[in-house]
Amino acid sequence: MNKFQEVQLHLQQNRYHWLVTGAAGFIGSNLVEALLKLGQRVTGVDNFATGHRHNLEQVRDLVGAAWSNFTFIEGDIRRLDDCQRAAAGADFVLHQAALGSVPRSIADPIATNETNITGFLNMLVAARDAKVKRFVYAASSSTYGDHPALPKVEDQIGKPLSPYAVTKYVNELYADVFARSYGLEAVGLRYFNVFGPRQDPYGTYAAVIPQWVAALIRNDALRINGDGETSRDFCYVDNVVQANLLSALAPAAAANQVYNVALGDRTTLNQLYGMMRDELASRFAHVAQHRPAYVDFRAGDVRHSQADISKAATLLGYAPTHRIADGLKQAMDWYVADFAKQQREATAMVAS
Repeated sequence: MNKFQEVQLHLQQNRYHWLVTGAAGFIGSNLVEALLKLGQRVTGVDNFATGHRHNLEQVRDLVGAAWSNFTFIEGDIRRLDDCQRAAAGADFVLHQAALGSVPRSIADPIATNETNITGFLNMLVAARDAKVKRFVYAASSSTYGDHPALPKVEDQIGKPLSPYAVTKYVNELYADVFARSYGLEAVGLRYFNVFGPRQDPYGTYAAVIPQWVAALIRNDALRINGDGETSRDFCYVDNVVQANLLSALAPAAAANQVYNVALGDRTTLNQLYGMMRDELASRFAHVAQHRPAYVDFRAGDVRHSQADISKAATLLGYAPTHRIADGLKQAMDWYVADFAKQQREATAMVAS
């Protein structure tokens, strides 16, 4: 039995109260689903700035009777009283709420700062006052900035390349200060390019994989920034769920640190495009003839990203279950079904 299986068994036998911030978002809703399926009591908070009610509706349909163990608070982490109301009685906090996206932060650094720094500080204060057992938060691989070394090792970072990266590094500094000043146990998880079900394919700042799925199905133009040889460590969301649960229940010696959450691998944008096109070509005949368009490199982007996950493996017992091909195959059914649902709803709206 591996460490994650031990944690799952422990949760099946012991019930805790969890707070998931950003519960209606992509990663947050996957955490809510996993916890409810393990018999846990869960409170979720979201202001729907980037999350969606339909994500929670999908979770409700998937977990069945366990939905009765979920309480939702529509609130904003930029307001301390909302954070305190949500954290009351919680054993663990899984803090996912944030304004993501490097381009969004460049376009509107003030909004990014308010949510990612002020909101984060509010949640730390609320977790401290509620005396939670541990505060696990979404950090970011953007913290590595311009540091050239590969793979990325937790204690070697460079200068941030975007306002978003600044905010995520400040989160780590604040968490460390709260551990030293107040004894609040915290674990930061530096996510690397997470993808999977319930990831929004629409909007200006949609992540690359769901955005490309939609473009391929519609036979729309698909733009690749630069020459396509930019590489990323793409990580399926089930691996992220595993890392969060392991971090919450890890021994005290593993707390007050940050960990990479990824595969420890690199995939170029050209390789990713080819894998996605091959996966969809059997479902949509036109996809086999699709070709991308190459445009300028995007401001604030790093050229290559790859994680060293040995620290998470050693101290948390983290062992990814899904490589990128596995994750794409598993996620593709959801992406395709969600696209079809959106099309049906759009057609019905026009007809009415």
